[in-house]
Amino acid sequence: MIFKKWAALSLITVAILGVSCKKLTEVNPAATDNTSTTVNPNANANSWIYDEMKTYYLWESQMKTKATTDNKLDPMDYFESILVKPGELDRFSWIEEDVDALTASLQGVNKVLGIRYVPIFADKAETNVAFSVSYTLKGSPAANAGIKRGDFITKVDGKTLTKDNYSTALGAETLDLTLGEMVNNEVVSTSKTVKVSKVELQTDPIQYSTVLEYGNKKIGYLVYLQFLSSFDDAMRKVFADFKAKGVNELVLDLRYNGGGYISSSEILSSLIVKNLKPNTLMSRQEWNSGLTTAFKNQYGANVFDSNWRNEANNLGTLNRVYILTSQGTASASELVINNLKPFMDVILIGDHTYGKNVGSITLSDDKKRWKYGMQPIVLRTVNAIGESNYGTKDGFIPTYKVTDNVMPFKPFGDPTETLLKVAIENITGQPVTLGTSKARVATTKDFNVLNKAALLDTRKYELKDMFIDKFPGQ
Repeated sequence: MIFKKWAALSLITVAILGVSCKKLTEVNPAATDNTSTTVNPNANANSWIYDEMKTYYLWESQMKTKATTDNKLDPMDYFESILVKPGELDRFSWIEEDVDALTASLQGVNKVLGIRYVPIFADKAETNVAFSVSYTLKGSPAANAGIKRGDFITKVDGKTLTKDNYSTALGAETLDLTLGEMVNNEVVSTSKTVKVSKVELQTDPIQYSTVLEYGNKKIGYLVYLQFLSSFDDAMRKVFADFKAKGVNELVLDLRYNGGGYISSSEILSSLIVKNLKPNTLMSRQEWNSGLTTAFKNQYGANVFDSNWRNEANNLGTLNRVYILTSQGTASASELVINNLKPFMDVILIGDHTYGKNVGSITLSDDKKRWKYGMQPIVLRTVNAIGESNYGTKDGFIPTYKVTDNVMPFKPFGDPTETLLKVAIENITGQPVTLGTSKARVATTKDFNVLNKAALLDTRKYELKDMFIDKFPGQ
């Protein structure tokens, strides 16, 4: 690709999560309208896909030439065919048929029952399956029906869940869910059934927060589900409350957080970091060579730098932070970990993280000839000391490996809850016993799980991403 000059972002637009940002002129001389007179109905859409990817894709220099691609493929298949080493180098770029649905999902709006669950084998013979409820979204049909963390679901529309049907069991719009209970270390059905219907729901990412006190230790505990910029001020209010109550230790529960806005991860990082020094380097983005040259020519050598933000509610007292993790802890969640590691002790408790140190943008056709929405990888992030060594399938390795399969799940904030218990014991140096918990004493068991990352009932948009809401320099 030959980069001639920077022209004030004009001519062709790219939708980045609903924000209209102009595209580089003459960045890609090959990018034209390419109106085709051929009978191939996919030619124009596929030409557009290729040109957009050739401009923005992080690995554009390794893409096959346009002439060697099969532009007769369905556009969804064509997009997959031009990715560089899919599943190996590029594990994360994707395309959707409807950019509006894609954009809504990235902003936390999905059509859901509102149940996040872990599928487990319900019996010793491992014949039946149950959904162990990790949590229900605030205001969701499931929450309104009384379903909560720690419940079990054993049947859907009267059909017992099995390893053959569980993955598609929650696909219908309206469902009858049968709840279960533990009997003799197995999960069996009860007579309680609830009817729920999916609705369009805005996720409230602040699932739970509290302050736990042990002697002179005041532990802030936050369960945070998704990095959504529309809830940045709500997140700041949680930390304002923590600060007012004198919090001097923090447990950040990101085990169910698959990512979101990079800008929101930077705010959270700045609320936590020890000795906050605004306007000093937090992290840096790396783009493809053509865009790197173009952006630096326009905005200067530091255009890809992200600095610490001046957050008034930075706790200011933390020497360390405990972060609860799972294999579903991804992208913007991992970015917080990487941002903080050079500046304070970051103790990870749980499972290894997802392993995604790259970010994306949403590309759509400004001429509205088709509704495809692409979410290609366009950047890689490194922290203030240039580290970004978690971009593997092992992600970040936990400081304390803890298997989160003790069920029924205990309520958030219960000191005896599997992962939180380890954090509290490390903070206080004292064992947490049932006598220190106000929660009910109930029988629990280690269950065999079928999927270690908790699943949302609408699995089409299992968000594991971090993305930008504006280009560098804007």
